[in-house]
Amino acid sequence: MAGTTHTVTNQAPPLVGYDVYTADRVLTSAVGRHLPPAVLDEARDELVALGRASGSAQVQEWGVQANEHPPRLRTHDRYGHRVDEVDFHPAWHRLLGKGVAAGLTAAWNRPGGHVRRAAAFLVWTQVEAGNLCPLSMTHAAVPALRTDPVLAEEWGPRLTSAVYDRGLRPARLKAGALFGMGMTEKQGGSDVRANTTAATPLAEAGAYTLTGHKWFCSAPMSDGFLVLAQAADGLTCFLVPRVLDDGSRNAFLIQRLKDKLGNRSNASAEVEFAGTWARRVGEEGRGVRTIIDMVAATRLDCVLGSAGLMRQAVAQAVHHCTHREAFGAKLVDQPLMRNVLADLAVESEAATTLALRLAAAYDDGGEEERALLRIAVPTAKYWVTKRCTPVVVEAAECLGGNGYVEESGLPRLVRESPLNSVWEGAGNVQALDVLRVLQREPQALNAYLREVGKARGADHRLDGAIKGLLTELADLEGIEARARRLTERLALVLQGSLLVRFAPSEVADAFCAARLGGDGGAAFGTLPHTLDLASVVERARPS
Repeated sequence: MAGTTHTVTNQAPPLVGYDVYTADRVLTSAVGRHLPPAVLDEARDELVALGRASGSAQVQEWGVQANEHPPRLRTHDRYGHRVDEVDFHPAWHRLLGKGVAAGLTAAWNRPGGHVRRAAAFLVWTQVEAGNLCPLSMTHAAVPALRTDPVLAEEWGPRLTSAVYDRGLRPARLKAGALFGMGMTEKQGGSDVRANTTAATPLAEAGAYTLTGHKWFCSAPMSDGFLVLAQAADGLTCFLVPRVLDDGSRNAFLIQRLKDKLGNRSNASAEVEFAGTWARRVGEEGRGVRTIIDMVAATRLDCVLGSAGLMRQAVAQAVHHCTHREAFGAKLVDQPLMRNVLADLAVESEAATTLALRLAAAYDDGGEEERALLRIAVPTAKYWVTKRCTPVVVEAAECLGGNGYVEESGLPRLVRESPLNSVWEGAGNVQALDVLRVLQREPQALNAYLREVGKARGADHRLDGAIKGLLTELADLEGIEARARRLTERLALVLQGSLLVRFAPSEVADAFCAARLGGDGGAAFGTLPHTLDLASVVERARPS
């Protein structure tokens, strides 16, 4: 029976049925800026297709379903045999299939591949972030496997395939494969050199058995895993297949699935190895060196994922405020709300601009760009992922009580928002990595200073921030205790330099005033009122 007490009015329509890519002016500009002209049209066509799918009601519903029906562990079959399988809702498989087909594991083998993938990653995150975990690890495994030409030839084409081939079978029988990772253990966490999992060599060259455990092993239904274990010469990287060449299951004992704050659609497991067959990747005792490029790739994905979450939160907030009225005017037209939205939009644009710049450095591959990545990736990973949670929470507040209700989608973004700051090395790990780079690789700092120097003279607040940063770098007293402060300043100066060069003047002006010039508060919505905030908000509106 229809209600007769009132007529529903003044509610914003759902943000659905739109092109997530094209509606993001910051992202489309970055793609146009960083991709070579020869591939730009093809890339745009791919991204528009993915953007339209991402904004469709059907695909957004897949994201809801995958989170409302989280994975379920089956350790044994009905007869008591161990199977160690994880069951997922069909929506999970649809999302993974779409992500693989969109090239989210294929950056390494096509022109402009990293920028194209970065843009797609940022778009697809806005549908459902959990499925990006296996896609990220599969992408990141490629450089690690390239240390062994035989493994690279065997697995590389499958990891970069556009085919999602689900089901546990020998890799040689599959058109595509996904990878997971198992690095950390109970006693060590990020201190992987404290790992105790033991590797015993077999008669077959490069083959070992593993005995031990992994405290966090993501995407346990993947076809293969990169893990760290102690061999005779020290910590070593190994490839653990779920299914052996003869079709039998490898010893991969899933103890339980983690009950996580967010990222509910994705399975993260505790696993044990008991005589588990493994193939060595790289030299014994060189495990950290073998995975270093893999770690950098997953850290950049953390930046991209956080940028995607921020963009979706800001898009939802601006969309809501564009349609909602209060006290006689649209929220978006009210000065204080406009200030909040503009501040959020500036933070989101800074994150996206930095993330795409780093992806472009991967595509370039030159010595200067590799040196820049060595310092800029941990810097960005530290700062952008930490900014994600306050942005998402403030965006949810823009919706008022509606933003606290599950159906709005904002609570899922809030639960997801701290994740990228924790995974792949939490804040202190990133800040200390930045210090190590500064102390051991002067070419990285030189590359960074040349990059920010390209904007010198364009804004006096940026120039002052660069000068202050140089003063900070010259003072080594108590440097470890100041590592977070220093990393934050490195990030802000780099973001500011990119915005001054590439963003509209109103965006760069707002960033430099509030983030570099001290003319802003600790909360969002404290930008100087004299700025062109309306233009900043309009740029962020998902049109």
